[in-house]
Amino acid sequence: MNNLFIKRLYLRTSQMQETISRNLQHHQASVTKKNMGEGEKFQLGTVGALSLSVVSSVSIVICNKALMSSLHFIFATTLTSWHLLVTFCSLHVALKMRFFEHKPFDHKAVMGFGILNGISIGLLNLSLGFNSVGFYQMTKLAIIPCTILLEILFLGKKFSKRIQFSLGILLVGVGIATVTDLQLNALGSFLSLLAVITTCIAQIMTNTIQKKFKVSSTQLLYQSCPYQAATLLISGPYLDKVLTDLNVFAFKYTTQVTAVIVLSCLISISVNFSTFLVIGKTSPVTYQVLGHLKTCFVLAFGYIIVRDPFSWRNILGILVAMVGMLLYSYYCTLETQQKTAEATTQASQARESESDPLINVESGGGTLLNKRPPVWNKEKD
Repeated sequence: MNNLFIKRLYLRTSQMQETISRNLQHHQASVTKKNMGEGEKFQLGTVGALSLSVVSSVSIVICNKALMSSLHFIFATTLTSWHLLVTFCSLHVALKMRFFEHKPFDHKAVMGFGILNGISIGLLNLSLGFNSVGFYQMTKLAIIPCTILLEILFLGKKFSKRIQFSLGILLVGVGIATVTDLQLNALGSFLSLLAVITTCIAQIMTNTIQKKFKVSSTQLLYQSCPYQAATLLISGPYLDKVLTDLNVFAFKYTTQVTAVIVLSCLISISVNFSTFLVIGKTSPVTYQVLGHLKTCFVLAFGYIIVRDPFSWRNILGILVAMVGMLLYSYYCTLETQQKTAEATTQASQARESESDPLINVESGGGTLLNKRPPVWNKEKD
């Protein structure tokens, strides 16, 4: 009878172990499938954001080039303030139509971020006004290494040798394609330095604020747009007066000029939205890499459509830059896959360790199996 009791208990324990094992495998499979599904959705969202950013940015560059070169509307800072104002109005309409949810958070952080973004745009325009085009392009190239340095020093972020190598090739290529003359002056250099620092900090904040306060790119853009627009609406006409020696309010606004300005403002909605979306989904460095890809496209489209001057130096620079971009994309994808695999392995090990007490019920219940059941003694009755 004792042997029969032990056999039944052992059989029940084995059945329990099999059931738990099967359930655990099913759970792990479902979690893996869910993670793969989320990963695929994230990748599709990132590709969509990058594509939207490239198309909208190249479109607005072509539109603004026609506005400034052909129609002689050269008030860049004021135009940017109108872009931001139209973006805010369109987002407000979208909010009323419940396309996204308003999520208020730290008011001081939003205000500081919005004003800093406006200042960085103004400083970039001043940098272009007080420097040669070549030095301005060098200023834009300096944004990537400066961003990397700030993220390493203040955020503890690490960049592998492979990523650094690919970025180096990219910067060399863009430099060959765009940098022609380098005329230095003290005021222009100082403005460029301020422009680089403020731009890097603003783009890093775009990424960190979204993650820290759990807000979407649309929610952050909606709340920061008024401060950006106000900063440039106040300073824009004055900065344009300094740079062009003309008054934006005295300009003759023909029907054609007004139509192109409206078109530029409409395209800017997509540009501003995709900027926040890309930085939120990827990183400030990736956004800058994308910016240099846009520069290469603009150069190519300028030659094909407008017949801008194009040399073998431009072609060589674009090809080198494209190699750098492809390497950067490949290494980023490779490292992301490695991190995902490591995270999945760690999660799987953690789940297995949590289920050990149940799976090893036989060993945990060893004392029960080794104990002899109490023998019935009729005499005690």
